[in-house]
This record gives sequence, structure tokens and C-alpha cells, in this order.
Amino acid sequence: METALTKLTGVRHPVVQTGMGWVAGPRLVSASADAGALGILASATMTTEQLRQAVREVKSRTDAPFGVNLRADAGDARERVRIIVDEGVRVASFALAPSRELIAELKDAGVVVIPSVGARRHAEKVAAWGADAVIVQGGEGGGHTGDVATTVLLPQVVDAVDIPVVAAGGFHDGRGLVAALAYGAAGIAMGTRFLLTSDSTVPDAVKARYLAASVKDVVVTSAVDGLPHRMLRTDLVDALTRSGRTRALLHAVRGAAGFRKLSGLSWSAMVRDGLAMKHGKDLSWSQVLLAANTPVLLKASMVDGRTDLGVMASGQVAGVIEDLPSCAELVARVMSEAEQVLRGLTAGG
Repeated sequence: METALTKLTGVRHPVVQTGMGWVAGPRLVSASADAGALGILASATMTTEQLRQAVREVKSRTDAPFGVNLRADAGDARERVRIIVDEGVRVASFALAPSRELIAELKDAGVVVIPSVGARRHAEKVAAWGADAVIVQGGEGGGHTGDVATTVLLPQVVDAVDIPVVAAGGFHDGRGLVAALAYGAAGIAMGTRFLLTSDSTVPDAVKARYLAASVKDVVVTSAVDGLPHRMLRTDLVDALTRSGRTRALLHAVRGAAGFRKLSGLSWSAMVRDGLAMKHGKDLSWSQVLLAANTPVLLKASMVDGRTDLGVMASGQVAGVIEDLPSCAELVARVMSEAEQVLRGLTAGG
């Protein structure tokens, strides 16, 4: 199926595997790329040297195009951009809007720039700055998310910009792909669906928690780090959500004591990082403490398998996913379903 996304990136199918921290490593990205999707490597949880090694590992596993996801606000963003350019990575995606200068630097080097956004005005801004395409995530998506549903946000963005738009938030099958195409998108991006594959390195116990979740077990809360964050409901999340500020702080301190060993951060460093995140936001002290620990909270689940201590970012689609196919099986299934739906539409039923 050829769309503006496949033409732009050189992939076979208009499907993107999103850059999930601690999840989208070389194995998942190379499997996604081999399946014909655009695999995106998550770099925010890597050092620059780890990023270079991860890129080279993906290249050793597949000849297919892939991308790297960056934080535009990282202090070493330019160094990471240089790695992408030097290593010949096809696509750079961003969790936050990159500057006009970063976009220009990447495009001058022949790298396709695809930022992720959660609002029409952000899509308009990056399009005006020269972005080649944009991924737009509706409120159904996992992790930090907005409150506008994909079905409302997507057509707004499609109408507002003249670059390819990739739809994210609530997609897991071929029917969703056809729906996104009908709205004017050039493809779909999926995170939770790729997390729940046999190629994902997420521990089996964590995958089992996702598979057991109902739609109502996927909640949005700002109790963890002060920003709306969609994740699985756990004892930790419930405790932070239901507690008053004093009890929430006690939970945060108790949890941070364990997470500090994982991160190697001192108490002062964790608070300092949290205060940096607090700037301009109305965060409680428990949120300040946990904001600095959010990457480690995710690592506790996604790497260490600690479902009791960690945070499990999740899209609402976790409540309807029931199996763990390989990436090749998943992408083939999505495309087969999409073709069946399209045939049914053209046949009039």
C-alpha cells in the first residue's frame, strides 16, 4: 500500500512503530523495519555512546529504513543529531517540537524529520519550520497525552497542514488504518500494539499485566509527574491518585528510596531534576520527586519487570489486545485486514 508516508520514508507499509523509552530498542526496531513498518529507536533513555551503538546494531540486523526519536530539549540534542547524520539514519522523530535550526540541519543532511505533536497549533508550527511530516497523537495514546480524541484531532491537523500526517492514539488493527486513511492521514503509528509483540524485550510478567487489562484499567493521571500521563492502573498509581498531598509525598519518598538505587542519583540530584521539571508547572512536592524518577519508574517495569514498583505507560488499546504476535505477523495482519476492509467498501458492503 503506497501512501505519502511510504514514499517519504521508503518503507513498504504505512505503519510506524513509535519510539518508546526502554521498549523500542534495536531488537524491536529491526523486527519492525524488517516487517515493512517504520521502526523508531528510542534514544532519550540512552547515552550518546549507547545511541551510536544501538543505531549500528539496528543496521547490522536490517537493511530497511528506520528512525531515531530524540528529545528536542535535551542538552546534547545536537550531538545526537550528529550521530543520526553520521550513521545514515533515514528518519529523525521528536517527542517535543524541534527548533527551526535542528530541522534545517537534519534536512540539509538528507534526514527526514517527523516530529510528534498533540495539538493542531504545534503541527502548524513544525510544518512552517520545514518538518517533512508529523505524527499526531490523540488522547487515547499512551504516555504523556492530551485530552482531545484522535477522531477529532486528526482531521483538524490534516486540514491545517500540507505535509503528510500520521495518526497515533487508539490504533491496533487494519480497520484503524483504513479509518485513518479516510480521515486523510498517510498512515498510523502504534506503540502499545508493538510493545505487545514477541519481538518486544519487555518482561513476560509485564506483558501479562497489559494483556489482562480492560479498557477501564487504562487511566490518565497527573499524580505521577504533574502532567497528564496515560498508564495502566497499579497499586502505586492508585495510591498516588487517591492520597492527599502528605500521604502522596510519603509514597513518593518510599518509592524513590528504592528507585534511587536503580538510578544512582543522590537525593539532591533527584530533587534538582524534579525542580527543573517543576518550572512553570503547579506540581506538588511528591510530583517533583517522582518527576525526576519517571524514566526510572518506567525502567522498573519495562526492563526489570517490577510491576509492583514501576509505571506502565499504555494506550487505551491495551484493553482490546489479546495476543503477542511477532512484528512480521502483526504488520502482515494489519495490512491484510486493511485490504479486506477496503475491498468490502468498494464492493458496497
